[in-house]
Amino acid sequence: MKSEKLELVRGSGNVYRDVGHGNADVEQFKSILAAEIIKTLDRDKLTVRAAHSRTGVAAADFSRIRNASLGRFTVDRMISILNRLGSQVEVKVRVRRVEISAADTALRA
Repeated sequence: MKSEKLELVRGSGNVYRDVGHGNADVEQFKSILAAEIIKTLDRDKLTVRAAHSRTGVAAADFSRIRNASLGRFTVDRMISILNRLGSQVEVKVRVRRVEISAADTALRA
């Protein structure tokens, strides 16, 4: 094994931002909501078909959420699914202004 010195880089707290996704905050939020939906399904021991029966949401949609295929979902739709599963969603928003470097501007163009 090589004894290379590794550089430690502190993440931003949002993996999507760290890898350069343009819609990082939305992707992070959708991932958090998906994790809550999956936790609810697991806690209640619901199959995707049982979840469909309980909520009216297509079983295929629950499969997509379990597989982290979230492209078809909006944040409000995911909140609605959680509500139908018996959860209440509370969202706290904190907006921070960040400086955009020339490199970030080039990535967004």
